Amino acid sequence: MKKITTTDDILNDRTLFTEQQAAKIRANIEKKAQKLWGGSRSNSGRKAKPKSEVLQFNRRLTEKENQFIDYARAHNLNYDDLMEG
Repeated sequence: MKKITTTDDILNDRTLFTEQQAAKIRANIEKKAQKLWGGSRSNSGRKAKPKSEVLQFNRRLTEKENQFIDYARAHNLNYDDLMEG
């Protein structure tokens, strides 16, 4: 099987680039990718999140709704059988 060469493999090869050159290339890649893919930009009103921080999923429900969902998941309720039509 043919090994896939990644950008990191090339940048980590010290015969091609020095550490400073590799850092400059990585910074340039990051800058261009941010332009293409958006994300937090200056004066956009978004707070920058650390890349290691995992986003959390929040359910904005009442306590009874949370209890029902937890009960339904624990007992494998089929919603189609409970609903009409």
